[in-house]
Amino acid sequence: MRIKGLIVVMIALLALPTVADAGDWVLRVRGINISPNDSSDPIGDFGGEVTVDSKTTIEVDVSYMFSPNWGVEVIAATARHDLGVSGGDLSGANAGSVKVLPPTATLQWHPFPEGLLDFYIGAGVNFTYFYSYDLSNDLAGLGVTDVEFSNSFGLAGQVGLSVFLGEHFHINGDVKYIQISTDADLKAGSSTVVSVTTDVDPWVYGLGVGWRF
Repeated sequence: MRIKGLIVVMIALLALPTVADAGDWVLRVRGINISPNDSSDPIGDFGGEVTVDSKTTIEVDVSYMFSPNWGVEVIAATARHDLGVSGGDLSGANAGSVKVLPPTATLQWHPFPEGLLDFYIGAGVNFTYFYSYDLSNDLAGLGVTDVEFSNSFGLAGQVGLSVFLGEHFHINGDVKYIQISTDADLKAGSSTVVSVTTDVDPWVYGLGVGWRF
């Protein structure tokens, strides 16, 4: 009887109306893991490819609901990624580290906005700004004085699920795939020694909490 009663309570909770109204805002804070699906052109005559490590950081996002089914989300986060080399003459070398700021906006579709479970899918665009590069001793020993990175525009996709624990508060998880590509110019003084096109293209896994108001 206890199990049957629990099932009845769960069904009743899932049926409670928590529909977003047009004009609602949603604020979330997530812990995210950024997992690059990295690849690059060969590093000049040295061969090998640039590698980008995974990072865990905090993401903040804000959504605006145009209707119960449609909304737009803007996310912001920053992380410092360590760079390395795989293969070629420089295999295993430390290539320094760089900070990345990748604000992303997605248009979201919420097909089933009623109830406590709100599944959604989104698609949008990303701009990524690379800054605060730290040169490694390995590259400095080769005569490299700096590495400059071009900024990136790309597409982004997203799937997510919010579990409402009341009218406003919810737990949220999502997965995003973001296209990020940069030209990394290895500099010796003012001259570019090698330019390497690098695709970062991370999967981003997030889990956090949100508040709808």
